[in-house]
Amino acid sequence: MGTNPEQVKKATESQDEHVTWIGRDRPFERAPVTEPPPGLTPPALSFTRSSPRWLWTIGGIVALALIAVIAWRLMAGGTRPHDSLADRGGIPLVSVIVPGQQAVTSSVSFTGAIAARYDMPIANEGDTGRIVAVYVEAGDPVKRGQVLARIDDSVIVQQVNRLEASLEQARAQAALSAAEYRRAQGVEAAGALSAEDIEKRRATAVTDAANVKVVAAQLAEAQARLARTRITAPVDGIVLTRKAEVGQIANPGGDALFRVESGGEVEMRGQIAEQDLAQVKVGQAATVYLTGLARPFTGRVRLLGAIIDPATRLGDIRITLQPDPALRPGAFARAVVTVDKAQRPVLPQTAVMADANGSYVLVVNSGSRVERRAVRVSGTTETGVIVAEGLTGNERVVATAGGFLRDGEPVKVAPPAGPAAGNQPAPGAT
Repeated sequence: MGTNPEQVKKATESQDEHVTWIGRDRPFERAPVTEPPPGLTPPALSFTRSSPRWLWTIGGIVALALIAVIAWRLMAGGTRPHDSLADRGGIPLVSVIVPGQQAVTSSVSFTGAIAARYDMPIANEGDTGRIVAVYVEAGDPVKRGQVLARIDDSVIVQQVNRLEASLEQARAQAALSAAEYRRAQGVEAAGALSAEDIEKRRATAVTDAANVKVVAAQLAEAQARLARTRITAPVDGIVLTRKAEVGQIANPGGDALFRVESGGEVEMRGQIAEQDLAQVKVGQAATVYLTGLARPFTGRVRLLGAIIDPATRLGDIRITLQPDPALRPGAFARAVVTVDKAQRPVLPQTAVMADANGSYVLVVNSGSRVERRAVRVSGTTETGVIVAEGLTGNERVVATAGGFLRDGEPVKVAPPAGPAAGNQPAPGAT
């Protein structure tokens, strides 16, 4: 593409600055560099000296970089595992305890309620009727056959009277028929009556005798219905609840009108965990405590549930108790069942630790090294934790701060602090 030299020359001549045109046919000549006049500063140098903001920006970036490096070092150092006491220099000094064995009693406790051993509901067994009388109250002792309430029997009594009269009539007719049959048999040899007449009289006598039995059965049925208008106690016991009221309509198969505690026998009913259910046996002694009463009640395990509820993981248990006026059914109670009496090591709670593998203690072996020992805890007492398995009682068990030690780590055993130090940790020891 070409360029008009005349137009370019005119454009350059109109400008104040000296511009040299370089054409194709003219060699390149570098323009001489002119020094700035005295007193003038180059723009870049003037901007740097007059604006210190770049220095502050660079300093802030450097400070942020240093903070990031320090934070990274701290976070990286926090992920390292804790050093043991031995790694920090020196062998740790620990206090130990030789627990020995003590006479301990293992027990299982649970809560429940007092209940009648045989709670018998009593309802109306007869026809629908209105209650006309109630003879007992809740808490009254009753005897077997005693009338508790009475239902209106005015209709059934009349039926019984009618059937009694019908029975007398049937018996009279049967007696007459039997007499006529006997007379017919007496003249049978003389030929006064035909064989047909004799047979008819025999059939009449048999029919009348059967009618007596039918009327007697109807009378017995009516008498049974009449007896059911009397609601009686089936056993000796104590009336627990009374829902019968005078004027109430009692329907057969309806709600119980009375509840009777058979023989006054009471028991405690509760539920225990499945792991405790395996330790409890029928016949073991139990102590029951009632809310608001200081004295305990003694009993024995009478029954253990045959199944465990899959939802709650609990099983039923029943404790039989001696009858007592204070043992009212429905009362809240707490029971303690003694499951075992034996000699067991007892350790302070600080000596027993637990993790994902279970409970354990740290034992100092003959080589003065820490050794992990798995144990099974069967309960707690006022003096400490009962160890059922894992220890014999003669081991030197680390009493405190066992979590800072590692299995196999060498340690120093602190000397006893006093005469009673056999079961107490040395003061100031780790």
